[in-house]
Amino acid sequence: MPAETSLGLSENIAGSLTYLFGFISGFIMLLVERENHFVRYHALQSIYISIVFVSAYFLLGMIPVIGWFSSMFLAPAGLVLWIILMMNAYKGKYSKMLYISDFANKQL
Repeated sequence: MPAETSLGLSENIAGSLTYLFGFISGFIMLLVERENHFVRYHALQSIYISIVFVSAYFLLGMIPVIGWFSSMFLAPAGLVLWIILMMNAYKGKYSKMLYISDFANKQL
């Protein structure tokens, strides 16, 4: 059975909730949860992935033709990644993202 968090939720549910609203829910869970490594890891990863996707979406969106093509790719890719990360957290797995996971682990 998964461990409990300071919110009274199981860690897999709290880990999933960190991805619910991107960096907003990640910040909230990071501030609220002080002890559970699993939840804090997913909260940091949610923040970093959200920042990368939002930055890429806006920066590429400024380029006339490339912006349109990139938004056609980034929006569905972000949705699929969001679902995968939420499901992995719910299953109790530590999702490994290139560079982002290592950076999140170093921050903890």
